[in-house]
Amino acid sequence: MNTATVVFLVIGGAGALVLALSLIGAEILHFGHVGLPDFFSVEAVAGFLGALGFAGAITNELGGAVAVSATVGVLAALPTAYLAVRLSRAARDMHTDATPTRADLIGTVGVVVTPITPTGYGEVRIRLGGQPIKLYAKADRPLPAGAEIFVIEAASETSVVVEAVHPLT
Repeated sequence: MNTATVVFLVIGGAGALVLALSLIGAEILHFGHVGLPDFFSVEAVAGFLGALGFAGAITNELGGAVAVSATVGVLAALPTAYLAVRLSRAARDMHTDATPTRADLIGTVGVVVTPITPTGYGEVRIRLGGQPIKLYAKADRPLPAGAEIFVIEAASETSVVVEAVHPLT
């Protein structure tokens, strides 16, 4: 491995390191690009350096001259930097659902997992946003495990008032 290959690998490694640091939240690496185009973002610089270094090292090892290796590195780095900007912007601007609140519990259906006693709480499992949630539950009458329930009130974030979907006889 010659000196040029090592230099290209160091450049590629620096790009990978910058990218890794930016992914774990090292905000100090932001260049304060207020008013600057996105191609000066940390992601763009990391993608550019990584592709330049690694493509240049590969080309140099395959027998290319240093100038040819650098040209191939730049040709690989430009679209990589562009894709890094596009992907980071897409991830940053991705729409997410609102955090479920207590009001979202009302109207959900579920099943009793721990029997609800006449004087205390039992436990129910409901699905909220596709995720199973286990809550403490109270009802106006006892409900056995396995009974289907409907949430009529959210007493708190962790407890609900329920009634049976199918009246028990």
